[in-house]
Amino acid sequence: MSDESGGSAFSEGYVIPIAGLVAFVFALMAGLTAQRALSGDPADVGVTVGFAAVAVLALRIRIKAVAARSEHDEGASEE
Repeated sequence: MSDESGGSAFSEGYVIPIAGLVAFVFALMAGLTAQRALSGDPADVGVTVGFAAVAVLALRIRIKAVAARSEHDEGASEE
């Protein structure tokens, strides 16, 4: 189910702001749960670490999307 355009999946323009928002929200949730994780049950640390891991993953997706978009823009300007 490809349109054979040869474009990147990240060229839509929606990935960058949504990934940034997801990263921000999960980083915020990790910060809000940090106090409970540090002063509570050791099992609560998993929630904070999970939120932080998802935030980092979303940032990596956003960085790849920005790189793919700039690469696409450079290719369009050379043609």
